[in-house]
Amino acid sequence: MGENLDRVSENLQKIESLSKRLVAALAEKSPGDVGLEGPGQDLYLKASTAYWSDMMTNPTKLIETQVEYWGKTMAQFIEMQNAMAQGQFTLPENGEAPRDKRFANPLWRTHPYFAFVRQQYELGAKAIEDALADLDGLEPRDKQRVEFFARQVIDLFSPTNYLATNPDALERAVETEGASLVQGLENLVRDIEARRGDLLPTLADPEAFKVGENLGVSEGSVVFRNRMMEVIQYAPKTETVHRTPLVIFPPWINKFYILDLKPQNSLIKWIVEQGFTLFVVSWKNPDETYADAGLDTYIEEGYLEAIRVAKEITGESQVNAVGYCVAGTTLALTLSLLKKRGDKSIKSATFFTTLVDFSEQGEFTVFLQDDFVDAIERQVDASGYLDSYYMSKTFSFLRAQDLVYQPAIRSYMMGESPPAFDLLFWNGDSTNLPGKMTVQYLRGLCQANALTHDGFDLLGETLSVKDVTVPVCAVACETDHIAAWKDSYRGFQQLGSKNKTFILSESGHIAGIINPPSKKKYGHYTNDDPSLSPEEWQSTGDYHEGSWWPRWGKWLASRSGKQVAARVPGEGGYKVLAPAPGTYVLEKVNG
Repeated sequence: MGENLDRVSENLQKIESLSKRLVAALAEKSPGDVGLEGPGQDLYLKASTAYWSDMMTNPTKLIETQVEYWGKTMAQFIEMQNAMAQGQFTLPENGEAPRDKRFANPLWRTHPYFAFVRQQYELGAKAIEDALADLDGLEPRDKQRVEFFARQVIDLFSPTNYLATNPDALERAVETEGASLVQGLENLVRDIEARRGDLLPTLADPEAFKVGENLGVSEGSVVFRNRMMEVIQYAPKTETVHRTPLVIFPPWINKFYILDLKPQNSLIKWIVEQGFTLFVVSWKNPDETYADAGLDTYIEEGYLEAIRVAKEITGESQVNAVGYCVAGTTLALTLSLLKKRGDKSIKSATFFTTLVDFSEQGEFTVFLQDDFVDAIERQVDASGYLDSYYMSKTFSFLRAQDLVYQPAIRSYMMGESPPAFDLLFWNGDSTNLPGKMTVQYLRGLCQANALTHDGFDLLGETLSVKDVTVPVCAVACETDHIAAWKDSYRGFQQLGSKNKTFILSESGHIAGIINPPSKKKYGHYTNDDPSLSPEEWQSTGDYHEGSWWPRWGKWLASRSGKQVAARVPGEGGYKVLAPAPGTYVLEKVNG
């Protein structure tokens, strides 16, 4: 008994201390722009107007809907009462509903309280979904936004998100004599302190990985550095290499070591082993001093400089280039600019999960309307940059159950430590975006879709996808929710090149690209006819088991010239400044 009392006393002291830290951490939260927290009032007004217009036109519809909902609610309540009276604690299941992994605990089916709570939640969620499905009078884009934010509400109010209605968390609390709740509070305070008053669950153990020690360990050297980037030249693994060097431009929304997480799935390591001289750009993590850095800055001080460096080091007149995600979009801008200038420095281009046609914005539609973009513009005008928190939050809530609620339950209610997962660690190691570049991208490319319409004005030229005339290979991913493959394909079709190859990988934005041949995990599709619709292209194309890497490697090799002696970093007139992965990649969000 004395030992239990001591443990209770110790836990109460911890709770008191953690509560003080929580209050202090919440006080650090900056006001921020309310427009970044949710849609503008005009969307609510449009939705309510459409709803009530429908009800006034067809009043019996409202009555029927309400009566049906009330009837099902009462039926479930009576079933629960009967089950309790008879001592039978397993309530009937809806055989048509797929099993929701949130409700895997048997108590959701066998205990009358939890079964009733779950069924009431599912009934309410379906009622909301049905009401939205029947809602007429909204533009498709507005309806998509209403459905998205309604889903956020539905997910938020899942009973699994609350201690009193989560049997897993309650069982864990009993098993640990409350220690799990104390540890959960400590995890919560840690996350709020780390984000200075804001909250997103930590997805991976921050102590399990260190970039340069167990992530990003491929051998190489920083051979050039300016205020925008470091250029890393990787050490050769073959005696001879293809003559034409390869330059990879990763997205600056995250850090480049996604291409080099560990030796077993490192695209960087694999490329070097195929006999290519490889240069990879590592972007600077910007702060308020980069407010005026725009897409023009990234092109002039990033793309063009990296290409110049690779050419000078290797003594070649051309390079092959790769752009991933937003860096692929900017590679298209760069190719158009070089075409206008008569510069043939890029021999071929590869685009990973890249959008150049933003006429369809996929799941990002909800965040690319004026209410959100206006708020972002106000934010970057005030601070000079878009804090990485906003991008992390946006990406997380596109997959809220997997990236917000389930991690929060495990961490804050179950008291578990985040897993040692390299991909999630990288996902949390995000970067800021310069103010000018952010607005240019959102207004000019996403909203105006200028690159495929009237052209995007930059660096004294009007840039267009039609000016991308070098041989191109585009790789999209079948379940990509960031750059949907059909939208990527439509942009690919509009490129001016007459030599075009499109590859569709299975899986998503990251796993579809980081798909080493050794794993034999995800296959890919090819089709030699780029004039087909996306659906026809896939249905009439060829499916190949295994990674697309070897196929792309052959494509690249055929455009990389004859073999020459391998180049070693430090030669070619550029001294080694630091070992890979460099210094910029180690900088944290706030510099």
